[in-house]
Amino acid sequence: MDKIVINNNIRTLRFMANEMTQQELADKTGVSRQTIVAIENGKYFPTLELAFRIARVFKVPFEDIFTTEFQPDPKKPGKIEN
Repeated sequence: MDKIVINNNIRTLRFMANEMTQQELADKTGVSRQTIVAIENGKYFPTLELAFRIARVFKVPFEDIFTTEFQPDPKKPGKIEN
């Protein structure tokens, strides 16, 4: 099965927003700082509701924060393996 990778630009947006801290973003979105850290590092994927709350804080479309890419399964039939 192909893998979906979710990337985000939260760190960049925080920097552009007067160097907003992770704690400030956490306070504005109603989550812990650790949650923001985990999202930024790609270790946790936010709920759709939280993703839209983050977008609202930065006043940008959801798509400006979160992007996806598909990575093909290397074991899928038709692939050449070494």
